[in-house]
Amino acid sequence: MTAPTGNWRLIREEARPGPMQMALDEVAAETAAAGGPATVRTYRWEPSCLTLGYRQDPETVDWSFCEREGIDATRRQTGGGGIYHDSRGDVAYSIAVPAADVPGELLDCYHLLCEPVLDAFDRLGIDADYVEESVPELYRPACYLRELHPAHDVVATGPTGGDAGGAAGARKTAGNAQYRKRDAVIQHGSLTFSVDTERHLGVFDDPPVAPDEFRERVVGMADLVDVDRGDAVAAVEAALVAWVLGAADGAAGRDGVALDRDGSWSSAELARAEELVEAKYRDDGWVRTRPGDRS
Repeated sequence: MTAPTGNWRLIREEARPGPMQMALDEVAAETAAAGGPATVRTYRWEPSCLTLGYRQDPETVDWSFCEREGIDATRRQTGGGGIYHDSRGDVAYSIAVPAADVPGELLDCYHLLCEPVLDAFDRLGIDADYVEESVPELYRPACYLRELHPAHDVVATGPTGGDAGGAAGARKTAGNAQYRKRDAVIQHGSLTFSVDTERHLGVFDDPPVAPDEFRERVVGMADLVDVDRGDAVAAVEAALVAWVLGAADGAAGRDGVALDRDGSWSSAELARAEELVEAKYRDDGWVRTRPGDRS
């Protein structure tokens, strides 16, 4: 499968606070739904950030640890558990596209939009794919420690210091999720470059998981191949471009597809994102309250 035809833009990696990154994902979806270009982008969390899943209980978070360590916090539109996004160790991407242009079935759409993710790992020489068999959860509030499922969890195979939960050395290396808004689909995800185990666990309130158990479940690109972060980001961007164009690197691409490889946000989009940051993604009523508990 390849990306839908139409007008696209690539927005190359930008470092912004987590609330702004989540707002820009939502803005990209609004733009795509309104007839503007579909968007593929990479981004960096600055400062490091914890994103809570849409329905995650805020009491599972160690807020004092986050404040002490200078870790930002926001809540995603997507479900699942919390994810610690390290400013260096996390490579983030998102895809925003009109809903009418992609499969209506969630899993089919997910697999279509994950194609460039798997391609990026392949470009780096990393053996990554969906996990072959289910692996039991270790700690549900943490996305990377939930049950691994063959339908959607991406793992990488490489050396491990212990039993990787029955997955023959396969450890989770990417978290991906999607939601629909205003006739558009937004999928965002995090590819792990390097793992800071103590901070990954520290953002949660007394998780029953030891650091060595975490390392047996999660692996970063830098643990598997000799690569620097810039090359990892470049591989993700190249995979997104090839997916949109449906062609090898440097090729002209398919009929019906136009891609701006140096895309940017309009001033109106940035202003809209700032509004969303203040009204939602930075607001305690959104971040520290579960949807069903809001007044």
